[in-house]
Amino acid sequence: MSKTNPGNYFEDFQIGQEIRHATPRTITSGDVALYTGLYGPRFAVQSSDEFAQSIGFKAAPVDDLLAFHMVFGKTVPDVSLNAVANLGYAGGVFGVPVYPGDTVSSVSTVTGIKENSNGKTGVVYVNSVGRNQRGEMVLDYNRWVMVRKRDESAPAPETVLPELPGVVAPEAFQIPVGLDVSGYSTELSGSPHRWDDYYVGEKIDHVDGMTLEEAEHQIATRLYQNTAKVHFDQVAANGGRFGKRLIYGGHIISLCRALSFNGLGNAFRIAAINAGAHANPAFAGDTIFAWSEVLGKFEVPGRRDLGGLRLRLVAVRDRQASDFPLKDADGKYRSDVLLDFDYTVLIAR
Repeated sequence: MSKTNPGNYFEDFQIGQEIRHATPRTITSGDVALYTGLYGPRFAVQSSDEFAQSIGFKAAPVDDLLAFHMVFGKTVPDVSLNAVANLGYAGGVFGVPVYPGDTVSSVSTVTGIKENSNGKTGVVYVNSVGRNQRGEMVLDYNRWVMVRKRDESAPAPETVLPELPGVVAPEAFQIPVGLDVSGYSTELSGSPHRWDDYYVGEKIDHVDGMTLEEAEHQIATRLYQNTAKVHFDQVAANGGRFGKRLIYGGHIISLCRALSFNGLGNAFRIAAINAGAHANPAFAGDTIFAWSEVLGKFEVPGRRDLGGLRLRLVAVRDRQASDFPLKDADGKYRSDVLLDFDYTVLIAR
């Protein structure tokens, strides 16, 4: 009997299947420092204990996307070890803040399955929930991933597609207990722009670019204990479509979120992930630029110190984003567009 884990293939998933993922992860200040070294985020709340405490956090919380990656990474050996690609996200809600010293663990439930027409792969939908050591929800989100079949002759299962929300309603946001941004300092945050300064339809070129390095993306993916073969195994990649390793899509999300500080420096907390698509794969050597569009602007129920912005974050490679590239005349993503990410942030009013 083999003692190694080959991972699940498409045929192994069933609707309603619950998977309790192994290896709970204690997040340390070392993880935070490495995350900062990889992406360079500059948001004041996650950078300074004193700043965070001035608005009601007990200390500087872990970057929301670091928490996301840690929760996500737990799911990979069971959900996407044999993935061709991670395809998208929806209905993601961030829960209690995560601090250094907290331990996160993940549980996923299979909510949808659909075999692809080529008979070689299928799409698996899961809802994954991350919790801390006290059982408090850290993150609740949905994703779908294309997974290889073990046996291409195996019959296709009945297609089941989950109903996923197009946008997370403000009533679903989990506002951290004690949060009060009435004394929020824009001088210390590094940006003068508050909720009132943004308008629906506004587009922001984040100006700065960052080149992806082979070592950095592999360090990042190992940091999250993401074991997907497409990111590490060049022998396997030699026989694939691209002939080289793919960069984890979450690496692009974090990089673009860090770049977005230049224009959205007071968007200090991610409240929700509404939708997301990895439009094209990224590879080492690509230089990433980013732009954002304000898709929505709304008040947070019961709060006069906070507002919400629904944002589209777009990553492009090897070119500036000043003309806001996205799709071509046929409505398909341009080949130089890597990410189309729809998320909601909290910002001081």
